[in-house]
Amino acid sequence: MKKSIISLVVFMMTTLGAFAGGILTNTNQSVLFLKNPARDAAIGLDGVYSNPAGVVFLPEGFHIAFNWQYAHQTRTINSTSPVYALGKKNNSSDNKIFEGVADAPIIPSLQAAWNKGNWSVQFNFSVPGGGGSCEFADGLGSFERVVGSLASMLQPLGAQGYDMDGYMKGRQYFYGIQLGAAYKINPNFSVYGGLRLLYGDATYKAKISNIQVKTEAGYVDFADFLQNSSTTVNNGLDQVNAGIAQYEAAGVPVPAELLAQQAQLEGTKQSLTYLQKYAQGVNLLCNQDGVGIAPIIGVDYKVGNFNFAAKYEFKTQIRMKNESTVFEASEINAVNKYKDSEKVNEDAPALLTVGAQWKPIDAVSLNFGWHHYFDKDASWYNNAQDLLKNNTNEFLAGIEWDVTDKLNVSAGTQITRYGLSDDYMNDMSFVVNSYSIGLGFSYKVKDNITLTAAYFQTNYSDYNKVVTESIPVNETFTRTNRVLGIGCQVDF
Repeated sequence: MKKSIISLVVFMMTTLGAFAGGILTNTNQSVLFLKNPARDAAIGLDGVYSNPAGVVFLPEGFHIAFNWQYAHQTRTINSTSPVYALGKKNNSSDNKIFEGVADAPIIPSLQAAWNKGNWSVQFNFSVPGGGGSCEFADGLGSFERVVGSLASMLQPLGAQGYDMDGYMKGRQYFYGIQLGAAYKINPNFSVYGGLRLLYGDATYKAKISNIQVKTEAGYVDFADFLQNSSTTVNNGLDQVNAGIAQYEAAGVPVPAELLAQQAQLEGTKQSLTYLQKYAQGVNLLCNQDGVGIAPIIGVDYKVGNFNFAAKYEFKTQIRMKNESTVFEASEINAVNKYKDSEKVNEDAPALLTVGAQWKPIDAVSLNFGWHHYFDKDASWYNNAQDLLKNNTNEFLAGIEWDVTDKLNVSAGTQITRYGLSDDYMNDMSFVVNSYSIGLGFSYKVKDNITLTAAYFQTNYSDYNKVVTESIPVNETFTRTNRVLGIGCQVDF
């Protein structure tokens, strides 16, 4: 039982990292990305993020754009385990679906550039990581399975089932401020150098409450069950010790069966004593923040109807500092991630982007891109990056059409492939392979004012994981993601 409650807390604390950054990096930093994600070699103000070296080819003057996005996500785990059948709310079923809802009602970004001669001075504010909150109103399977396993293990003491309430919510934002400059070496070639500062802000809440144990007399509070069980075990241990004392007083060897019964009762007594600290469930509140800074470099090259560009974002080392209700070091390593005043590794991985744009005719652009995230070179808590099979790759393509001098329409797709493994995947923090589609339009309401609107949707694969350890578990992971955005660009 002691081992199981340790697992419960380990699972719980790991869950709270589900929204602490991981391998997810936001690249949707403008509404132009939503309507065509293949922007890595496009010449536009959104290039302040996606192709900063190319921004220098915009007309001279001051350019500014504001973007607003709304994102809605779900995270679903279809979980099967025999212990669920012991749960009061599960109607004797061994299958249960856990769903988290993540909303980011306001994802803002701001791009600005001042071009003069061969120079372009640029500024970008965005949310390169996180950007919302996710709530699991019924907790997670990893919470419930351990409570269920406790009920199973307590059957010799009269337990027949369990009931509980679970809850988990994470809120996480990584705000980015990027400053840099591009220089046009000649009419066809430019370079860029800049810095991005990331500030991470996160809050994690988790609770396991109202734990009850089913007995012949009905459901009883977990604390009362532990107290009653302790009384029963202590009485039994007193009787066994008294019997052993009689054998010893008579100088007769104590039967092995009696010694084994004594050892079993002593072990049960220690386990029940240990469980007392969890009699009222588990509650945690942890606030985190941290700052990191990293350089960014880029190049852009134009030849004929083609434009080629590349950008490299160096790894951002971030150490998130905790303000937590966990004050003392624990024998459970995962709990120490949320110990008050601890600093937790949450690096943003380095990123290489390469893009190409081809204009077969003046009104049409074909765009292609490739993103490579150096996830395995980052440093995450407990070296989680080592559990990945390989780094993340994304492949992008899109098309843009200037219908008139005022109206532009575009569409594109992005395919994302992670280096997932069974060891990395769990219901607390998971991603799955996907493909995304985006479409939208831009319209010049005035010569110097352009409005943009777009829709972006990600379609995810399923990932199936089977665990055949002490508690058999079969879990299928998937997600949904939909984003709406509007933007306005003004040129002076």
